[in-house]
Amino acid sequence: MRNEANNLTLLTDLYELTMMQGYFISGARQKVVFDMFYRTNPCEGAFAICAGLEQVIEYIRNLRFSAEDIAYLRSLHMFQEDFLSYLENFRFSGDIYAIPEGTVIFPREPMVKVIAPIMEAQLVETAILNIMNHQSLIATKAARVCYAAKGDGVMEFGLRRAQGPDAGIYGARAAVIGGCVGTSNVLTGKMFDVPVLGTHAHSWIMSFPDEYTAFKTYAHLYPEACILLVDTYDVLKSGVPNAIRVFEEMREEGIPLKRYGIRIDSGDLAYLSKKAYRMLSAAGFDDAVISASSDLDEYLIASLKAQDAKINSWGVGTRLITSESNPAFGGVYKLSAVMDEETGEFIPKIKLSENTEKVTNPGNKTVFRLYGKSTGKIKADLICLADEKINPEETLIIFDPADTWKRTKVLGGTYEVRELLVPVFIEGQCVYTSPSVKELREICEREQATLWDESRRFENPQKVYVDLSQKLFDVRKELIEEMSAAKIEEI
Repeated sequence: MRNEANNLTLLTDLYELTMMQGYFISGARQKVVFDMFYRTNPCEGAFAICAGLEQVIEYIRNLRFSAEDIAYLRSLHMFQEDFLSYLENFRFSGDIYAIPEGTVIFPREPMVKVIAPIMEAQLVETAILNIMNHQSLIATKAARVCYAAKGDGVMEFGLRRAQGPDAGIYGARAAVIGGCVGTSNVLTGKMFDVPVLGTHAHSWIMSFPDEYTAFKTYAHLYPEACILLVDTYDVLKSGVPNAIRVFEEMREEGIPLKRYGIRIDSGDLAYLSKKAYRMLSAAGFDDAVISASSDLDEYLIASLKAQDAKINSWGVGTRLITSESNPAFGGVYKLSAVMDEETGEFIPKIKLSENTEKVTNPGNKTVFRLYGKSTGKIKADLICLADEKINPEETLIIFDPADTWKRTKVLGGTYEVRELLVPVFIEGQCVYTSPSVKELREICEREQATLWDESRRFENPQKVYVDLSQKLFDVRKELIEEMSAAKIEEI
Protein backbone atom coordinates (compact mmCIF):
# COMPACT_ATOMS: atom_id res chain seq x y z
CA MET A 1 0.00 0.00 0.00
CA ARG A 2 1.26 3.50 -0.84
CA ASN A 3 2.26 5.77 1.99
CA GLU A 4 -0.94 7.74 2.63
CA ALA A 5 1.13 10.71 3.82
CA ASN A 6 2.30 11.15 0.23
CA ASN A 7 -1.04 10.34 -1.37
CA LEU A 8 -2.80 13.68 -1.66
CA THR A 9 -5.09 12.65 -4.51
CA LEU A 10 -8.20 12.97 -2.33
CA LEU A 11 -7.01 16.31 -0.95
CA THR A 12 -9.80 17.95 -2.89
CA ASP A 13 -13.27 19.35 -2.43
CA LEU A 14 -16.06 16.93 -3.17
CA TYR A 15 -17.49 19.12 -5.90
CA GLU A 16 -14.30 18.77 -7.94
CA LEU A 17 -15.03 15.03 -8.19
CA THR A 18 -18.75 15.44 -8.84
CA MET A 19 -17.96 17.95 -11.61
CA MET A 20 -15.39 15.51 -13.02
CA GLN A 21 -18.04 12.81 -13.17
CA GLY A 22 -20.42 15.24 -14.86
CA TYR A 23 -17.81 16.03 -17.50
CA PHE A 24 -17.11 12.32 -17.91
CA ILE A 25 -20.76 11.35 -18.39
CA SER A 26 -21.46 14.27 -20.75
CA GLY A 27 -18.39 13.47 -22.85
CA ALA A 28 -16.65 16.78 -22.12
CA ARG A 29 -12.97 16.33 -22.90
CA GLN A 30 -12.00 19.77 -24.20
CA LYS A 31 -8.71 21.35 -23.21
CA VAL A 32 -9.02 24.43 -20.99
CA VAL A 33 -6.91 27.07 -19.29
CA PHE A 34 -7.20 27.83 -15.57
CA ASP A 35 -5.32 30.62 -13.79
CA MET A 36 -4.42 30.73 -10.12
CA PHE A 37 -4.00 34.31 -8.90
CA TYR A 38 -4.79 36.51 -5.91
CA ARG A 39 -6.63 39.83 -5.77
CA THR A 40 -5.25 41.71 -2.74
CA ASN A 41 -1.77 41.88 -1.24
CA PRO A 42 -1.46 40.38 2.26
CA CYS A 43 -0.99 42.61 5.31
CA GLU A 44 -1.95 45.75 3.34
CA GLY A 45 1.42 45.56 1.61
CA ALA A 46 2.43 46.21 -1.99
CA PHE A 47 3.65 42.75 -2.98
CA ALA A 48 3.68 39.06 -2.12
CA ILE A 49 6.24 36.25 -2.38
CA CYS A 50 5.44 33.19 -4.48
CA ALA A 51 6.06 29.91 -2.63
CA GLY A 52 4.90 26.30 -2.65
CA LEU A 53 5.71 25.23 -6.22
CA GLU A 54 7.93 22.31 -5.18
CA GLN A 55 5.05 20.77 -3.24
CA VAL A 56 2.69 21.32 -6.20
CA ILE A 57 5.15 19.43 -8.37
CA GLU A 58 5.24 16.54 -5.87
CA TYR A 59 1.45 16.51 -5.78
CA ILE A 60 1.09 16.33 -9.56
CA ARG A 61 3.77 13.65 -9.86
CA ASN A 62 2.01 11.45 -7.28
CA LEU A 63 -1.52 12.08 -8.55
CA ARG A 64 -2.91 8.52 -8.61
CA PHE A 65 -6.15 7.02 -7.31
CA SER A 66 -5.18 4.02 -5.20
CA ALA A 67 -7.41 1.00 -4.69
CA GLU A 68 -8.22 2.39 -1.23
CA ASP A 69 -9.18 5.75 -2.78
CA ILE A 70 -11.51 4.06 -5.27
CA ALA A 71 -13.06 1.91 -2.55
CA TYR A 72 -13.75 4.98 -0.44
CA LEU A 73 -15.34 6.88 -3.32
CA ARG A 74 -17.49 3.83 -4.12
CA SER A 75 -18.69 3.78 -0.50
CA LEU A 76 -20.12 7.31 -0.92
CA HIS A 77 -22.71 5.93 -3.41
CA MET A 78 -22.31 9.02 -5.60
CA PHE A 79 -20.09 7.78 -8.40
CA GLN A 80 -20.82 5.43 -11.28
CA GLU A 81 -18.66 2.37 -11.90
CA ASP A 82 -17.51 3.50 -15.35
CA PHE A 83 -16.27 6.78 -13.83
CA LEU A 84 -14.49 4.93 -11.02
CA SER A 85 -12.86 2.69 -13.65
CA TYR A 86 -11.63 5.83 -15.41
CA LEU A 87 -10.11 7.08 -12.15
CA GLU A 88 -8.17 3.83 -11.69
CA ASN A 89 -5.93 4.80 -14.61
CA PHE A 90 -6.00 8.55 -14.06
CA ARG A 91 -2.80 10.47 -14.84
CA PHE A 92 -2.24 14.19 -15.28
CA SER A 93 -1.42 14.76 -18.95
CA GLY A 94 -1.53 18.53 -19.25
CA ASP A 95 0.81 21.52 -19.08
CA ILE A 96 1.54 23.69 -16.06
CA TYR A 97 3.31 27.04 -16.13
CA ALA A 98 4.20 28.86 -12.93
CA ILE A 99 6.07 31.81 -11.49
CA PRO A 100 9.16 30.41 -9.72
CA GLU A 101 9.28 30.33 -5.94
CA GLY A 102 10.87 33.31 -4.24
CA THR A 103 9.63 35.70 -6.93
CA VAL A 104 7.97 38.97 -5.99
CA ILE A 105 4.39 38.90 -7.29
CA PHE A 106 1.43 41.24 -7.51
CA PRO A 107 -2.38 40.96 -7.60
CA ARG A 108 -4.26 39.53 -10.58
CA GLU A 109 -1.29 38.05 -12.42
CA PRO A 110 -1.35 34.26 -12.88
CA MET A 111 0.95 32.52 -10.37
CA VAL A 112 0.09 29.10 -11.81
CA LYS A 113 -1.46 28.38 -15.21
CA VAL A 114 -2.92 24.94 -15.92
CA ILE A 115 -3.60 23.87 -19.52
CA ALA A 116 -5.22 20.43 -19.55
CA PRO A 117 -8.35 18.42 -20.40
CA ILE A 118 -11.12 19.88 -18.29
CA MET A 119 -11.46 16.91 -15.90
CA GLU A 120 -7.75 17.03 -15.06
CA ALA A 121 -7.66 20.81 -14.71
CA GLN A 122 -10.70 20.73 -12.45
CA LEU A 123 -9.34 18.03 -10.12
CA VAL A 124 -6.07 19.83 -9.27
CA GLU A 125 -7.72 23.12 -8.25
CA THR A 126 -8.10 22.54 -4.53
CA ALA A 127 -4.64 21.15 -3.84
CA ILE A 128 -2.88 23.86 -5.86
CA LEU A 129 -4.77 26.55 -3.97
CA ASN A 130 -4.15 24.89 -0.60
CA ILE A 131 -0.40 24.59 -1.16
CA MET A 132 0.29 27.90 -2.91
CA ASN A 133 -1.99 30.01 -0.71
CA HIS A 134 -0.41 28.83 2.54
CA GLN A 135 3.24 29.01 1.62
CA SER A 136 2.94 32.28 -0.30
CA LEU A 137 1.24 33.84 2.73
CA ILE A 138 3.94 32.76 5.19
CA ALA A 139 6.80 33.64 2.82
CA THR A 140 5.30 37.12 2.41
CA LYS A 141 4.94 37.58 6.16
CA ALA A 142 8.51 36.41 6.70
CA ALA A 143 9.79 38.86 4.07
CA ARG A 144 8.10 41.70 5.95
CA VAL A 145 9.48 40.58 9.32
CA CYS A 146 13.01 40.22 7.93
CA TYR A 147 12.80 43.64 6.28
CA ALA A 148 11.88 45.15 9.64
CA ALA A 149 14.91 43.45 11.22
CA LYS A 150 17.24 45.39 8.87
CA GLY A 151 19.78 42.65 8.32
CA ASP A 152 19.61 40.99 11.74
CA GLY A 153 19.01 37.27 11.75
CA VAL A 154 15.38 36.20 12.15
CA MET A 155 14.67 32.70 13.44
CA GLU A 156 11.33 31.01 12.79
CA PHE A 157 10.10 29.69 16.17
CA GLY A 158 6.42 28.98 15.47
CA LEU A 159 5.98 25.20 15.33
CA ARG A 160 4.09 24.81 18.61
CA ARG A 161 1.63 27.53 17.59
CA ALA A 162 1.20 26.46 13.96
CA GLN A 163 -2.21 25.20 12.88
CA GLY A 164 -1.19 21.57 12.63
CA PRO A 165 1.95 19.63 11.66
CA ASP A 166 1.84 20.40 7.93
CA ALA A 167 1.38 24.12 8.60
CA GLY A 168 4.40 23.98 10.90
CA ILE A 169 6.59 22.06 8.45
CA TYR A 170 5.77 23.88 5.25
CA GLY A 171 5.23 27.21 6.99
CA ALA A 172 8.80 27.00 8.26
CA ARG A 173 9.97 26.15 4.74
CA ALA A 174 8.19 29.23 3.41
CA ALA A 175 9.55 31.39 6.22
CA VAL A 176 13.13 30.49 5.28
CA ILE A 177 12.36 31.28 1.62
CA GLY A 178 11.04 34.66 2.80
CA GLY A 179 14.30 35.44 4.58
CA CYS A 180 14.55 33.66 7.94
CA VAL A 181 18.04 32.35 8.71
CA GLY A 182 16.68 29.10 10.14
CA THR A 183 13.92 27.38 12.06
CA SER A 184 13.39 25.62 15.37
CA ASN A 185 11.52 22.89 13.45
CA VAL A 186 13.85 19.89 13.28
CA LEU A 187 11.73 17.98 10.76
CA THR A 188 11.77 20.95 8.39
CA GLY A 189 15.52 21.11 8.82
CA LYS A 190 15.84 17.45 7.88
CA MET A 191 13.41 17.57 4.95
CA PHE A 192 14.75 20.73 3.33
CA ASP A 193 18.35 21.00 4.56
CA VAL A 194 17.89 24.34 6.30
CA PRO A 195 19.57 25.45 9.55
CA VAL A 196 17.87 24.44 12.80
CA LEU A 197 18.29 26.89 15.65
CA GLY A 198 17.24 27.28 19.26
CA THR A 199 18.30 27.90 22.85
CA HIS A 200 16.59 26.41 25.89
CA ALA A 201 13.36 26.88 27.80
CA HIS A 202 12.61 28.40 31.19
CA SER A 203 12.03 24.85 32.41
CA TRP A 204 15.76 24.14 31.92
CA ILE A 205 16.60 26.93 34.37
CA MET A 206 13.89 25.94 36.82
CA SER A 207 15.01 22.29 36.89
CA PHE A 208 18.37 23.26 38.46
CA PRO A 209 19.02 24.45 42.03
CA ASP A 210 19.88 27.92 40.73
CA GLU A 211 20.18 29.94 37.53
CA TYR A 212 23.98 30.03 37.51
CA THR A 213 24.26 26.25 37.62
CA ALA A 214 21.74 25.93 34.79
CA PHE A 215 23.71 28.39 32.66
CA LYS A 216 27.09 26.79 33.43
CA THR A 217 25.79 23.31 32.60
CA TYR A 218 24.33 24.49 29.30
CA ALA A 219 27.51 26.36 28.38
CA HIS A 220 29.63 23.25 28.89
CA LEU A 221 27.25 21.21 26.76
CA TYR A 222 27.00 23.73 23.90
CA PRO A 223 30.01 26.07 24.04
CA GLU A 224 29.72 27.00 20.36
CA ALA A 225 26.02 27.86 20.57
CA CYS A 226 25.66 29.31 24.03
CA ILE A 227 22.62 31.61 24.03
CA LEU A 228 21.29 31.85 27.59
CA LEU A 229 17.67 32.69 28.42
CA VAL A 230 17.92 35.41 31.07
CA ASP A 231 14.35 36.30 32.02
CA THR A 232 13.29 33.33 34.16
CA TYR A 233 13.66 35.27 37.42
CA ASP A 234 14.98 38.81 36.85
CA VAL A 235 16.74 39.91 33.67
CA LEU A 236 19.00 42.63 35.08
CA LYS A 237 19.50 41.52 38.69
CA SER A 238 19.95 37.81 38.04
CA GLY A 239 19.88 36.65 34.44
CA VAL A 240 22.44 38.95 32.81
CA PRO A 241 24.90 38.88 35.79
CA ASN A 242 24.83 35.08 35.84
CA ALA A 243 25.31 34.93 32.08
CA ILE A 244 28.31 37.28 32.33
CA ARG A 245 29.79 35.10 35.10
CA VAL A 246 29.54 32.05 32.86
CA PHE A 247 31.04 33.89 29.87
CA GLU A 248 33.95 35.08 32.02
CA GLU A 249 34.61 31.54 33.19
CA MET A 250 34.51 30.26 29.60
CA ARG A 251 37.02 32.93 28.61
CA GLU A 252 39.31 32.06 31.51
CA GLU A 253 39.15 28.37 30.56
CA GLY A 254 40.17 29.20 27.01
CA ILE A 255 36.83 28.16 25.50
CA PRO A 256 36.30 30.18 22.28
CA LEU A 257 33.26 32.42 22.46
CA LYS A 258 31.89 31.93 18.95
CA ARG A 259 28.12 32.26 19.01
CA TYR A 260 27.22 33.30 22.51
CA GLY A 261 24.88 35.73 24.19
CA ILE A 262 21.50 36.08 25.83
CA ARG A 263 17.83 35.81 24.95
CA ILE A 264 15.08 37.94 26.47
CA ASP A 265 11.55 36.57 26.16
CA SER A 266 9.47 39.04 28.20
CA GLY A 267 9.30 42.55 29.57
CA ASP A 268 10.21 45.86 27.97
CA LEU A 269 12.53 44.57 25.28
CA ALA A 270 13.91 47.99 24.34
CA TYR A 271 14.77 48.99 27.90
CA LEU A 272 16.07 45.57 28.94
CA SER A 273 18.22 45.12 25.84
CA LYS A 274 19.89 48.51 26.31
CA LYS A 275 20.65 47.83 29.96
CA ALA A 276 21.86 44.31 29.18
CA TYR A 277 24.13 45.62 26.42
CA ARG A 278 25.76 48.09 28.78
CA MET A 279 26.39 45.34 31.32
CA LEU A 280 27.78 42.94 28.73
CA SER A 281 29.93 45.65 27.13
CA ALA A 282 31.37 46.72 30.48
CA ALA A 283 32.44 43.11 31.05
CA GLY A 284 34.13 42.93 27.65
CA PHE A 285 31.36 41.10 25.83
CA ASP A 286 30.15 43.80 23.48
CA ASP A 287 29.98 41.28 20.61
CA ALA A 288 27.51 39.04 22.44
CA VAL A 289 24.26 38.19 20.70
CA ILE A 290 21.23 39.81 22.27
CA SER A 291 18.25 37.85 21.03
CA ALA A 292 14.61 38.66 21.63
CA SER A 293 11.39 36.72 21.30
CA SER A 294 7.92 37.33 22.85
CA ASP A 295 5.10 37.69 20.28
CA LEU A 296 7.13 39.63 17.74
CA ASP A 297 6.04 40.73 14.28
CA GLU A 298 7.25 43.25 11.72
CA TYR A 299 5.52 46.18 13.45
CA LEU A 300 6.97 45.48 16.90
CA ILE A 301 10.43 44.83 15.49
CA ALA A 302 10.29 48.09 13.53
CA SER A 303 9.21 49.91 16.70
CA LEU A 304 12.05 48.37 18.72
CA LYS A 305 14.52 49.36 16.00
CA ALA A 306 13.20 52.93 16.15
CA GLN A 307 13.79 52.89 19.93
CA ASP A 308 17.43 51.86 19.33
CA ALA A 309 16.93 48.54 21.10
CA LYS A 310 20.22 46.63 21.32
CA ILE A 311 18.78 43.48 19.81
CA ASN A 312 20.58 41.81 16.91
CA SER A 313 18.76 38.48 16.66
CA TRP A 314 15.03 37.81 16.60
CA GLY A 315 12.98 34.71 17.34
CA VAL A 316 9.56 35.11 15.74
CA GLY A 317 6.86 32.52 16.33
CA THR A 318 3.09 32.79 16.51
CA ARG A 319 2.57 35.94 14.48
CA LEU A 320 4.79 34.65 11.69
CA ILE A 321 3.75 31.01 11.36
CA THR A 322 0.05 31.95 11.47
CA SER A 323 0.40 35.32 9.70
CA GLU A 324 -1.77 36.56 12.53
CA SER A 325 -2.55 39.97 11.00
CA ASN A 326 -3.70 38.39 7.70
CA PRO A 327 -4.45 34.68 8.13
CA ALA A 328 -5.49 33.87 4.55
CA PHE A 329 -3.83 34.61 1.21
CA GLY A 330 -7.00 34.62 -0.88
CA GLY A 331 -5.74 32.99 -4.06
CA VAL A 332 -8.40 31.81 -6.52
CA TYR A 333 -8.45 29.46 -9.54
CA LYS A 334 -10.53 30.58 -12.50
CA LEU A 335 -11.30 29.25 -15.97
CA SER A 336 -9.97 31.68 -18.56
CA ALA A 337 -10.12 29.86 -21.92
CA VAL A 338 -11.57 26.79 -23.66
CA MET A 339 -10.00 25.25 -26.75
CA ASP A 340 -12.05 25.09 -29.95
CA GLU A 341 -11.66 21.44 -30.97
CA GLU A 342 -11.97 22.25 -34.67
CA THR A 343 -9.47 25.13 -34.89
CA GLY A 344 -7.27 24.29 -31.90
CA GLU A 345 -7.48 27.92 -30.80
CA PHE A 346 -8.31 28.99 -27.26
CA ILE A 347 -11.60 30.87 -26.90
CA PRO A 348 -11.30 33.45 -24.09
CA LYS A 349 -13.76 33.13 -21.19
CA ILE A 350 -14.58 35.75 -18.58
CA LYS A 351 -16.35 35.79 -15.24
CA LEU A 352 -18.42 38.91 -14.55
CA SER A 353 -19.44 40.10 -11.12
CA GLU A 354 -21.20 42.96 -9.40
CA ASN A 355 -17.86 43.38 -7.60
CA THR A 356 -15.50 44.93 -10.14
CA GLU A 357 -12.43 43.33 -8.58
CA LYS A 358 -13.90 39.87 -9.21
CA VAL A 359 -14.14 40.31 -12.99
CA THR A 360 -11.48 37.99 -14.40
CA ASN A 361 -8.95 38.47 -17.19
CA PRO A 362 -9.79 36.16 -20.10
CA GLY A 363 -7.63 34.09 -22.43
CA ASN A 364 -4.43 32.08 -22.40
CA LYS A 365 -2.03 34.56 -20.82
CA THR A 366 1.53 35.21 -19.73
CA VAL A 367 3.18 37.88 -17.57
CA PHE A 368 6.10 40.11 -18.49
CA ARG A 369 8.08 42.14 -15.96
CA LEU A 370 9.72 45.40 -17.01
CA TYR A 371 12.91 46.51 -15.20
CA GLY A 372 14.61 49.87 -15.51
CA LYS A 373 18.03 49.36 -17.11
CA SER A 374 19.69 52.05 -15.02
CA THR A 375 18.20 51.00 -11.68
CA GLY A 376 17.38 47.28 -11.90
CA LYS A 377 14.07 48.16 -10.22
CA ILE A 378 10.65 46.98 -11.35
CA LYS A 379 8.85 49.49 -13.56
CA ALA A 380 5.67 47.49 -14.12
CA ASP A 381 4.21 44.07 -14.83
CA LEU A 382 2.24 43.52 -18.02
CA ILE A 383 -0.30 40.73 -18.36
CA CYS A 384 -0.50 39.73 -22.02
CA LEU A 385 -1.96 37.03 -24.21
CA ALA A 386 0.41 34.07 -24.49
CA ASP A 387 1.32 34.72 -28.14
CA GLU A 388 2.40 38.32 -27.50
CA LYS A 389 6.03 39.39 -27.38
CA ILE A 390 7.65 42.56 -26.06
CA ASN A 391 10.61 44.15 -27.79
CA PRO A 392 12.55 46.19 -25.19
CA GLU A 393 13.87 48.43 -27.95
CA GLU A 394 10.35 49.66 -28.67
CA THR A 395 8.52 52.34 -26.66
CA LEU A 396 5.55 51.05 -24.68
CA ILE A 397 2.44 52.87 -23.55
CA ILE A 398 1.07 51.11 -20.48
CA PHE A 399 -2.18 52.05 -18.79
CA ASP A 400 -4.29 51.21 -15.77
CA PRO A 401 -6.99 48.73 -16.90
CA ALA A 402 -9.56 50.32 -14.56
CA ASP A 403 -8.66 54.00 -14.92
CA THR A 404 -7.46 53.92 -18.52
CA TRP A 405 -6.58 57.62 -18.52
CA LYS A 406 -3.66 56.80 -16.21
CA ARG A 407 -0.96 56.15 -18.78
CA THR A 408 2.82 55.85 -18.66
CA LYS A 409 5.33 55.88 -21.52
CA VAL A 410 8.24 53.45 -21.19
CA LEU A 411 10.91 54.51 -23.64
CA GLY A 412 12.53 51.87 -25.85
CA GLY A 413 16.06 50.98 -24.80
CA THR A 414 15.50 52.03 -21.18
CA TYR A 415 14.07 48.78 -19.87
CA GLU A 416 14.64 45.02 -19.80
CA VAL A 417 11.97 42.32 -20.04
CA ARG A 418 11.53 39.03 -18.23
CA GLU A 419 8.72 36.55 -18.78
CA LEU A 420 7.63 35.35 -15.34
CA LEU A 421 5.71 32.16 -16.15
CA VAL A 422 8.00 29.22 -16.86
CA PRO A 423 7.09 25.69 -18.01
CA VAL A 424 6.83 23.20 -15.16
CA PHE A 425 4.91 20.28 -16.72
CA ILE A 426 4.58 19.64 -20.45
CA GLU A 427 2.23 16.85 -21.52
CA GLY A 428 2.24 15.48 -18.00
CA GLN A 429 6.04 15.33 -17.68
CA CYS A 430 7.91 17.56 -15.24
CA VAL A 431 10.45 19.76 -17.05
CA TYR A 432 11.42 21.95 -14.09
CA THR A 433 13.96 21.42 -11.31
CA SER A 434 13.21 23.18 -8.03
CA PRO A 435 16.10 25.03 -6.39
CA SER A 436 16.97 24.17 -2.79
CA VAL A 437 15.34 26.19 -0.03
CA LYS A 438 18.65 27.92 0.68
CA GLU A 439 18.89 28.90 -2.99
CA LEU A 440 15.29 30.09 -2.94
CA ARG A 441 16.09 32.32 0.03
CA GLU A 442 18.85 33.97 -2.00
CA ILE A 443 16.53 34.31 -4.99
CA CYS A 444 13.88 35.93 -2.80
CA GLU A 445 16.43 38.38 -1.38
CA ARG A 446 17.48 39.41 -4.91
CA GLU A 447 13.85 39.69 -5.96
CA GLN A 448 13.00 42.07 -3.12
CA ALA A 449 15.98 44.21 -4.06
CA THR A 450 14.18 44.97 -7.35
CA LEU A 451 11.44 46.76 -5.40
CA TRP A 452 11.67 50.44 -4.59
CA ASP A 453 11.82 51.17 -0.85
CA GLU A 454 8.52 52.98 -1.20
CA SER A 455 6.87 49.66 -2.06
CA ARG A 456 8.40 47.87 0.93
CA ARG A 457 7.33 50.27 3.67
CA PHE A 458 4.53 49.09 5.97
CA GLU A 459 2.40 52.24 5.98
CA ASN A 460 0.76 53.31 2.71
CA PRO A 461 3.19 51.45 0.44
CA GLN A 462 3.43 52.50 -3.19
CA LYS A 463 1.67 49.96 -5.39
CA VAL A 464 3.48 48.54 -8.42
CA TYR A 465 1.78 48.89 -11.80
CA VAL A 466 0.13 45.69 -13.05
CA ASP A 467 -1.37 46.51 -16.42
CA LEU A 468 -2.95 44.67 -19.35
CA SER A 469 -1.57 44.72 -22.85
CA GLN A 470 -3.71 46.58 -25.36
CA LYS A 471 -4.59 43.29 -27.07
CA LEU A 472 -5.74 41.63 -23.83
CA PHE A 473 -7.57 44.77 -22.75
CA ASP A 474 -9.49 44.81 -26.05
CA VAL A 475 -10.47 41.13 -25.70
CA ARG A 476 -11.65 41.71 -22.14
CA LYS A 477 -13.60 44.82 -23.09
CA GLU A 478 -15.30 43.02 -26.00
CA LEU A 479 -16.38 40.10 -23.84
CA ILE A 480 -17.76 42.40 -21.15
CA GLU A 481 -19.73 44.35 -23.74
CA GLU A 482 -21.11 41.16 -25.33
CA MET A 483 -22.24 39.72 -22.02
CA SER A 484 -23.64 43.04 -20.83
CA ALA A 485 -25.66 43.38 -24.05
CA ALA A 486 -27.05 39.89 -23.62
CA LYS A 487 -28.06 40.69 -20.08
CA ILE A 488 -29.90 43.84 -21.21
CA GLU A 489 -31.79 41.84 -23.84
CA GLU A 490 -32.88 39.30 -21.24
CA ILE A 491 -34.25 42.04 -19.04
